[in-house]
Amino acid sequence: MASLPPLAERLRPNTLDELAGQQHLTGKGSILRTAIENGKVPSMILWGPPGVGKTTIANIIAHTLNVPFYQLSAISSGVKEVREVIELAKKQRHVILFIDEIHRFNKGQQDALLGAVEKGIITLIGATTENPSFEVNSALLSRTQVYILKPLNEKDLVGLLKLAIKNDDVLKTKNITLKETEALINISGGDARKLFNLLELVTDALGADAIISNDAVMEIAQQRIAIYDKKGEQHYDIISAFIKSIRGSDPNAAVYWLARMIEGGEDVKFIARRMLILASEDIGNANPNALLLANATFDAVNKIGWPESQLILSQCAIYLAGSAKSNAATVAIGAAISAVKQHGDLSVPLHIRNAPTKLMKKEGYGKGYEYSHNYQNNFSPQEYLPDEIKGTSFYKPGKNAREEEMHKYLKMLWKDKYNY
Repeated sequence: MASLPPLAERLRPNTLDELAGQQHLTGKGSILRTAIENGKVPSMILWGPPGVGKTTIANIIAHTLNVPFYQLSAISSGVKEVREVIELAKKQRHVILFIDEIHRFNKGQQDALLGAVEKGIITLIGATTENPSFEVNSALLSRTQVYILKPLNEKDLVGLLKLAIKNDDVLKTKNITLKETEALINISGGDARKLFNLLELVTDALGADAIISNDAVMEIAQQRIAIYDKKGEQHYDIISAFIKSIRGSDPNAAVYWLARMIEGGEDVKFIARRMLILASEDIGNANPNALLLANATFDAVNKIGWPESQLILSQCAIYLAGSAKSNAATVAIGAAISAVKQHGDLSVPLHIRNAPTKLMKKEGYGKGYEYSHNYQNNFSPQEYLPDEIKGTSFYKPGKNAREEEMHKYLKMLWKDKYNY
């Protein structure tokens, strides 16, 4: 007797109307839905977290357009498999090639797709959980449209739970009471596939008369869910623990969570990239060398690969955890972006505008600008912000020795204008 497909596969949508979430892409009048309805689907990269519908959208496109559909996984396929599909596609029309986890293809593997995509031999649909700007080479990226998928919200996930209990041929034979959903939703983290796997696990454990409560879900999950798997089951939870441990200056916890990711087969570049971001976000000018080391780490692990990269990652993680911390740069740019959104495109003060032409000079561009190096301390207390927000302090120095020195310097210059 053939084994039963997993619940997530049994409930995979066949039409856009059945798809949960992603209304910005697949709702009535949306760009992707319109393209599908017109039968003119471009090559594309679907970028989003796990379990939000990337593979499902690819299948729906192929089903709706009724065209040949080939699927490869970048984990297990290479140039040979890509070329085999391209040769088959030359004998057919309107072929769609779906490549899951396309970010795992190296440059050579991605280059093998270029000619076929450019000539229209295949329509490429790539799925990735990583930013394609970093992971897809520019030549291939320029030949595709990038569509961003969003995590499923609580309403979407509760709807999927109810749909599964009502419509799945196996679950509807049971007497299932969905008493609470919080634990199911929290553990799934916006991942529909993970949600269905957990629901199936819980209902199997509870038997025919299943009362699903938060306590029951947590107990079963703790007993049965894997600590970490290479498909990213706890991808976001583990990286969150890793980052928070470094931010919290705990090198012991940092290397533990790093070890969990290493043993789980996490992408080395993903770990290094997150440390590079943290070096600016959480350390910043409290220790500018942190950014330099994190950047060197990112470059080094790209050259070295596993398993030696674990040494470099460990060194960097310990250094970042032991470093002084400041989120002043993060807060400053966040506050400035909020001001831009609130006030719109405020005019640049005339005296600090560029004046490359006589007409611009005549209009007052650059008039009255004071060149800082012509003044004592290389400083002139002129206004640089638009009038509507002048005197606004976006940057507030962090509480560490290095930024305290910056604080004293800026306060000396600007006296009481800014709240340093």
